[in-house]
Amino acid sequence: MTQSDRAHPGAPEVTPAVTVVIPTHNEEAMLTRTVGDVAELMRVRGHPFEIVVAENGSTDGTLALAHELATEDPAVRVLTRPKADYGRAMRAAILAAVGEDIVVFDADYYDGDFVDLVLPLLRGDDAPAIVVGSKRAPGTNDTRPWPRRLITATFATVLQVGFGLGVSDTHGMKAMRRSAVAPVAQRCVFGTDLFDTELILRAERTGMRVVEVPVVVEEMRPSRTPIAGRVLRTLVGLVRLRVVLWRDVRHADRRASRPT
Repeated sequence: MTQSDRAHPGAPEVTPAVTVVIPTHNEEAMLTRTVGDVAELMRVRGHPFEIVVAENGSTDGTLALAHELATEDPAVRVLTRPKADYGRAMRAAILAAVGEDIVVFDADYYDGDFVDLVLPLLRGDDAPAIVVGSKRAPGTNDTRPWPRRLITATFATVLQVGFGLGVSDTHGMKAMRRSAVAPVAQRCVFGTDLFDTELILRAERTGMRVVEVPVVVEEMRPSRTPIAGRVLRTLVGLVRLRVVLWRDVRHADRRASRPT
């Protein structure tokens, strides 16, 4: 993944405390609005921040537009990958983040109230490693169509029963402490749909605290991914993820049993 030049004549050099990651694929129609909205909501709150546009495999004008936005605003930088892969773009952005606090938004799903809620949690005593904006937590208002809500509930149940997931969701808005999560992200091997799930499962299995908070789910457009194809791809991926995590446990047990 390559980075755009962060140089901006006359811009003050302030180390960001917060990195906002926006994974981006073919978002030419929305990117200007999204980046502008997120920059404004961060500036209003007074947090030193950067926005990392994690572009991956776009076939429209997204990448050129992202570079243009980075030229106009010194708080914006661009990471780019030639292949469309949300998960690997996310992993690279987490590892490249400057801020200790990382907030993850989608191009069509972001919320200033979420920032207000999660940043104090990350900076408090006994701070969790990851805070998930759960679409299934008590108090959440999920306005998506019922088929998508059903898929989310089914996926979460499979993870809780089959993998021991401690929270009720793994996708969508989230926040994390870079120093805690970066080593976990380094070990993640899945991309596309399952990076978020693997990251949270690995964090929980290493004893890190992962908590969830309720959110208002108001996406700005219908899903662009056909549900049937995504469900099948995810089911196959979950089988592979189960095998990978099982092997990791076996290897850890073998290392622990070796005489010192």
